[in-house]
Amino acid sequence: MYASYGVMGGFMQPQGHVQVLSALKDAGLDPQSALDLPRFCLDADAAGGNVDIEEGMPTVTLTALREMGHSLNEVSGYERAVFGRGQVILRDESGVLCGGSDPRADGYAGSL
Repeated sequence: MYASYGVMGGFMQPQGHVQVLSALKDAGLDPQSALDLPRFCLDADAAGGNVDIEEGMPTVTLTALREMGHSLNEVSGYERAVFGRGQVILRDESGVLCGGSDPRADGYAGSL
């Protein structure tokens, strides 16, 4: 598998790259599904490890994080811009290309 991808978003950029890469490689998701997943972001402006969590994160995950002592800020609507925006083009072992475009922005992945 080869992929060309990127996630914009300043402080979120390296965090988003790892989350998308993990979804592609570890979870075996296609590019669009990987980009569709809810994201998390360590809050750069808050001391003490506050974590921004995007709407759509499973409740069991939120509960477990709170039980571990994490301070969570659930983010929805236009505030989701903090999680960046990305695009992915993946080439599988047979040479087939598959793309995805982040639902947090106005992109499109299509074929010619």
